[in-house]
Amino acid sequence: MSLRLSCRQGDKRHQESGVKEISDMQFHALDYPEVLRSLATGAGGLTSEEAAARARRYGPNRLTLHRGRSPLQRLLQQFHNLLIYLLLGAVVITALLQHWVDTGVIVGVVVINALIGFIQEGKAEQALAAIRRLLSLKAVAWRDQRQVLIPAEQLVPGDVVLLQSGDRVPADLRLLQVKNLRIEEASLTGESLPAEKDIAPVALHAPLGDRACMAYAGTLVRYGQGSGVVVATGDRTEIGRISELLAEVERIETPLLRRIAGFSKWLSAAIVTIAVATFFIGVRVRDYSAADMFMAAVGLAVAAIPEGLPAIMTITLAIGVQRMARRNAIIRLLPAVETLGSVTCICSDKTGTLTRNEMTVQTVATRTALFQVSGVGYEPHGEFLLHDAHVNVAEYPDVLELLRAGLLCNDASLDLRDGQWHITGDPTEAALVVAARKAGFESMLESESWPRTDVIPFESEHRFMATLHHDHAGHGMIYVKGAPERILEMCGWERTNSAQQPLHIEYWHQQLRAMTGQGQRVLALACKPAQAWQRELRFSDVADGLTLLGLCGMVDPPREEAVQAVADCRAAGIRVRMITGDHAATALAVAGQLGIGDGKSVLTSAEIETMSEAALTEAAVKTDVYARVSPEHKLRLVKALQSRGEIVAMTGDGVNDAPALKRADVGVAMGVSGTEVAKEAAEMVLADDNFASIVNAIEEGRTVYDNLRKTLLFIMPTNGGEAFTLITAIALGLTLPILPVQILWANMVTAVTLALALAFEPTEPDTMRRPPRDPRAPLFSRYFLWRTLLVTALITTGTLGMFLWEQAQGASLEAARTAAVTTLVMFEAVYLLNSRRLLDPAWPQRAFSGDVHGSTNVAGGRMPGATNPYIALTIVLVVLLQLLYVYAPFMQTLFHSASLGAEAWLRIILIALSIYVIVEFEKGIVRAMNWRVV
Repeated sequence: MSLRLSCRQGDKRHQESGVKEISDMQFHALDYPEVLRSLATGAGGLTSEEAAARARRYGPNRLTLHRGRSPLQRLLQQFHNLLIYLLLGAVVITALLQHWVDTGVIVGVVVINALIGFIQEGKAEQALAAIRRLLSLKAVAWRDQRQVLIPAEQLVPGDVVLLQSGDRVPADLRLLQVKNLRIEEASLTGESLPAEKDIAPVALHAPLGDRACMAYAGTLVRYGQGSGVVVATGDRTEIGRISELLAEVERIETPLLRRIAGFSKWLSAAIVTIAVATFFIGVRVRDYSAADMFMAAVGLAVAAIPEGLPAIMTITLAIGVQRMARRNAIIRLLPAVETLGSVTCICSDKTGTLTRNEMTVQTVATRTALFQVSGVGYEPHGEFLLHDAHVNVAEYPDVLELLRAGLLCNDASLDLRDGQWHITGDPTEAALVVAARKAGFESMLESESWPRTDVIPFESEHRFMATLHHDHAGHGMIYVKGAPERILEMCGWERTNSAQQPLHIEYWHQQLRAMTGQGQRVLALACKPAQAWQRELRFSDVADGLTLLGLCGMVDPPREEAVQAVADCRAAGIRVRMITGDHAATALAVAGQLGIGDGKSVLTSAEIETMSEAALTEAAVKTDVYARVSPEHKLRLVKALQSRGEIVAMTGDGVNDAPALKRADVGVAMGVSGTEVAKEAAEMVLADDNFASIVNAIEEGRTVYDNLRKTLLFIMPTNGGEAFTLITAIALGLTLPILPVQILWANMVTAVTLALALAFEPTEPDTMRRPPRDPRAPLFSRYFLWRTLLVTALITTGTLGMFLWEQAQGASLEAARTAAVTTLVMFEAVYLLNSRRLLDPAWPQRAFSGDVHGSTNVAGGRMPGATNPYIALTIVLVVLLQLLYVYAPFMQTLFHSASLGAEAWLRIILIALSIYVIVEFEKGIVRAMNWRVV
């Protein structure tokens, strides 16, 4: 059925079947006359009436707006967390106790936490809008046998569209005519160079990047002209399919959120169980009144609930964000900070991320030798090497002639602007200009000495460019460059240092195989003398009889810092996988230079397409290099790795990366070269497009997680000490040593000050020398449980003992309770010193010595052994606040406290210091026994 016939059908069923038929057609595999017939159109385009009919049938050429959650839904979702429910319960409890100040504090914690999450999640909703902005606003199309400028959204299948340099392709097109047409498709396919376009059909199952006869919506015309017939619009375009993928992909829950959810359930059950048990023990065993026991259970719950934990977590993550920002990693979603620390696998795009996205000539092959060229990128500084020794290239006339040919048969230019080298024109041609500059050539001087007389521009049909030049003495010369296979067909001779000789074809094929085997893009250069009177260059002039000057092999070189970053990742137990749209040989060569993979295994898009999910999962575990990968395959790869328990970071910069960036545990977009789509879909943006910055970010992520665990290991025992002081007193039938309002005071003082200081702890020395933690490991390990029980017992014993001692010495109930509360607070202040290191000594020697542990961190430049000034500041602040609690009359009225004497203070300090000695002794035993603490 043709499109014209399907348009005659009026009902929705036929409409949908027509759309399906068109979307299912593989236009890249059809000759363009057949494409025109199937779309019921011609080279002159559609009539206005037919275009209007198709517009009604297929709708406007724009992407569907996928509506996410409403702002109210997103705001309410911030409260859907068990720990938040516990805090809201604490709000109700403190309100019932009429402790309005405490109620306000807890409400503030909950609201601030919700607002931060609400604002950050709102940014992610911008991803689809960024994709929609990629579509062209206007298009030149044939309508009614004439060219008209129309809004791109009015295009329909069958329209014939004209393209020229600088245009953004407005819809998916099957090309009909091309003239030196090159389209930048890196954002869609991952190809590092603009794709050369042709009109010949390609294989049915050709990957997206190999479909030279197609132009895709959202890509950019870099060079030349062309025309094509619209074969897909709106959501049916390739970019529309990516938009659909992005809308369907759900962000997965981060490891931190999973752990907090599990921990919250455990904590909630424990608090409720203990509070209920305490109530019944007090009423049934100790004959307390139900009213008294209810208030005691409420006080116990208030003591056990770590109401400051969400705020401290948020602040700790925010501090990590600030540290990462100083190291060129911009975090968009707070939980991603911690997730970075648990990354086990980085799936990285190649072009511009692991490589510089600057083509560089690395090999020059002449008939006499194979030269290496040093230097990378567009900076024209480097040397020529022969057998690993520097040589004066001026002593090799054949090399000079080859480089001159590459400079003159060239339309690119190189300029220094603002201290940076920039190119104008094709990156491949720019690489030849840079190589010539390294040999001492000046573009302007050579152009003046050998001005161009005529040119045959590069066309994909003939695969070469030729230029005619004459010097001021009238001598003529033709220079030709192009695909080696094509140039070799045109050559009968080859240049040596002293003369020319018949072409030795096998030698050049051998060199070509060696260079392409290293992943290099190879160009051949040749020349032919011209007559002084010749002013016009014809194809017949270069069809044969050329003299081959040599081959130039160029690559998009790896970033030097990326090579080190990959090695650092390996040392940290993180596996780097390279996912690219480039060809398999190029991918393997670059991966080998970066130290990724085994140099042999590569998985291509065609292979992935035939694999089941189970087979892909199995292959993904064994393979580190992926080539010619489509957006759907990137998404499948990320899912496959995640199904094996991997925590996946995905880096990328293109539109094609967006679905996988969103699905990954941490999506990492490029800030400079990245598209807005990629940035909006990612959790983190690299401000310098530097893969090495990911290593810094991972280090900071691990530091953040360490500090969160330190905070947890501080809060849980101290809250446990408060709670079990009450439980023990009730179990023993004693007077309550601490009132609920006094517990809230201790909670506020320690949560707001002491616990927060741990968020500023510097990086531990072995942070990047240990493997990633097990994603399935619980947040609260068995060792943490042991430490919590130990410290809880110490705090309970010391606090209750101080209360009983003071009562035995004749102190009033208020004074005894004040001594107990002060002992509790001092215990927590001292235990803060223990909490600075999970197992290492609280004040390790490395902080003050010059050994390896105190050396500068490779990735970040910070001193891991550096002290944390906030520890001392917060302890001083807590002591001052506690003095206010003890001696200020208004505090005595609010909290039922009383003044203490010097002897009481001495006992309190000695008892509090005991926890430091005991916990440090316990750490030493654990280290000596090499117990597992994770």
